[in-house]
Amino acid sequence: MIIKPRTRGFICTTSHPAGCAAQVQEQIDYVQSKPQIQGPKNVLVIGASTGYGLAARITAAFGARANTIGVYRPSSGSEKRTASAGWYNSAAFEQAAQEAGLKSFSVTGDAFAKETKEKVIEVIKKELGKVDLVVYSVASARKTDSQTGEVYNSVLKPIGKTFTNKTVNFHTGEVTEVTLEPATEKEIHDTVAVMGGDDWEDWIRALRGAEVLTEDVTTISYSYIGSEITQDIYRDGSIGRAKDHLEATALKMNDELKSTGGRAYVVVSKGLVTQSSSAIPVVPLYISSLYKIMKEKGIHEGTIEQSYRLFADRLYVEGDTPVDKSGRIRIDDWELREDVQAEVVKLWDSVTSDNIYELTDLEGYRREFFQLFGFETEGVDYEAEVDPDVKVLHSI
Repeated sequence: MIIKPRTRGFICTTSHPAGCAAQVQEQIDYVQSKPQIQGPKNVLVIGASTGYGLAARITAAFGARANTIGVYRPSSGSEKRTASAGWYNSAAFEQAAQEAGLKSFSVTGDAFAKETKEKVIEVIKKELGKVDLVVYSVASARKTDSQTGEVYNSVLKPIGKTFTNKTVNFHTGEVTEVTLEPATEKEIHDTVAVMGGDDWEDWIRALRGAEVLTEDVTTISYSYIGSEITQDIYRDGSIGRAKDHLEATALKMNDELKSTGGRAYVVVSKGLVTQSSSAIPVVPLYISSLYKIMKEKGIHEGTIEQSYRLFADRLYVEGDTPVDKSGRIRIDDWELREDVQAEVVKLWDSVTSDNIYELTDLEGYRREFFQLFGFETEGVDYEAEVDPDVKVLHSI
């Protein structure tokens, strides 16, 4: 079929296998253009099909020659519909890993489910023995508790007060004002249940119990702090409460793992175009402004650049890994530079529907959004017929 993008709000309901494959190859090429990393050898990535999870898997495999296991939700195409972009990304990764002589395996299922954890443990025992890096990069709006069956839904809301600020429809460029009512206590609780550290800790507990972690294992998950502009809706909001829990979980697990030489970190990353961030009011406008400034200063990074810097300059360096006073690894340092934030705030105060394409990089934001789903990728013929039913090698 000829595949075109179809959108519904901040979601693209189609994805393009050739475009996804081209973008995966671009990330591989970037990592291979850099010095090799003396890093992990056997890596488990939970939430491996897009974003930071995919970038971490690519960096480990093609930057450190690591064998990898990726965990992500199943999705397959048919004659009438496409698979998810994550499925196509994973298919392309598996093919490239095989050609490079690297072991790689895909375990599809619900990351929150006990059955998925058990399946992963079986694969580690059979294929790798033990893993020395566990990356937890699950982004989900809903969680079903594997013990009780209770369903939790996360929300994007402020806490304690109504929030009003600018936002943008990144499809049309229309700048408007958005108002969000504060989250209830139950909504806060449920958001922490979905996006906090409980499942990450459950994974590490299960893996340790099965004796499939090396004594010096490293485990990481991702967080975000961001600008004063996004503070009320993000870091001081319901999601921020979940990130506080995630970071507290990292400190707890670090204390438990360090007795054998292991370590646990939260990595604070920069603002990027993701499907999740596109759903948060204010954030697309902020990121469009941020991209404009960081590109002008020559310090813009995407997920793969951030991931390589994390591995090469933070996680796998001689001596201790540099962390902030809260024990977090910071790769958002360039975003939060005083000169960058001062210019973003100045731009923010001036932007309207009339000047948004001049003042911000909204066009770049829109293009990157579609690239998440394999569209608008250089060198891909989008008028050509493609088979949407793509198989993933070594899928379990």
